[in-house]
Amino acid sequence: MTSPAPTDPSRAPPAATADLPLEAKISALREDFGTLLPGSISIHPSPVTGYRMRAEFRIWHQDERCHYAMYQPGESGAPYVIDDFPPGAAAIARRMPSLLAALNATPELRRRLFAAEFLTTMAGDALITLIYHRALDAAWQDAAETLAKHLDCSLIGRSRKQKIVIGRDYVVETLTVAGRRYCWQQIESSFTQPNAVINREMLAWTAEQARNLGGDLLELYCGNGNFTLVLAGRFERVLATEVAKLSVRAAHYNLETNGIDNVTLVRMSSEEVGEALAGVRPFRRLRDIDLGAYRFSTLLVDPPRAGLDATTLDLAKTFSNIFYISCNPQTLKSNLLALDETHRVAEFAVFDQFPGTRHLECGALLVRR
Repeated sequence: MTSPAPTDPSRAPPAATADLPLEAKISALREDFGTLLPGSISIHPSPVTGYRMRAEFRIWHQDERCHYAMYQPGESGAPYVIDDFPPGAAAIARRMPSLLAALNATPELRRRLFAAEFLTTMAGDALITLIYHRALDAAWQDAAETLAKHLDCSLIGRSRKQKIVIGRDYVVETLTVAGRRYCWQQIESSFTQPNAVINREMLAWTAEQARNLGGDLLELYCGNGNFTLVLAGRFERVLATEVAKLSVRAAHYNLETNGIDNVTLVRMSSEEVGEALAGVRPFRRLRDIDLGAYRFSTLLVDPPRAGLDATTLDLAKTFSNIFYISCNPQTLKSNLLALDETHRVAEFAVFDQFPGTRHLECGALLVRR
């Protein structure tokens, strides 16, 4: 349940349950995309509660007590106090009241606390980050160590130019996909998929579509190796690229932990990869990699909301097959139109990453015309 923050009682509270049916989102998508979509699409619904593996809350202070609070999407001003968070996974829901009680009972933990972030896994592993507007000292660390034991989790304290880790700065997610068990290290403050149930569906769908493609795979925006681990077994070799340092660190760890040895990981942007493959200029980061030896059949892209830039679109047109994972249908549509002359959408899937919201995750397999 929700209630308005005490100083701003007139605003409507955020919805706690799904209010936009998946069917309505799919209908709107079909109308918007028209003939770009194939006749049938694969539909993957999500549980409407308990699906979020990570969550961020503002901490609202009043009368020497603190409360969890959130903002209405797209709005500013005072947030709304919340008493629970139905979308949160069990590992979040279980710890929220205990954390709040501990904060209110311990001034050293509560003083000038600005936000609390949860990162959890399907198995219940949890990492909580507390963000402050003050320097953290030994007294805070002593109290935080007691709190971490009480909550059975790792804990991080952050303030300006300061990070104190109690336990680990990551969790390990474990999912079984296409009959194999995989483990992913997910580092605090780096991107991870928020809905593990839907992530497993996306991985399984992509693995199935890649079953008979063969050859080598080029993966751009590989993150912590979310798709890389599962798809490595579908191709002879994989060249995967990512620019975020923490994600690259996690991807190396994940490849080694899962015993995957046919992937080469390079810290490069998609634009740089395009220039390297086109022979525009050499890169020292590729000096030990023979690009000419790869026989790429397939490109996998999982770009940010802005979609693919012009350079990457030109690169994509040279591939026989393109996997496009999208978190923004509008930029996906624009990119599909740009690729329509050379490729058609052979398979399409929708994944209800955030049920009840306007968001819709999509997956497309494009093949050369």
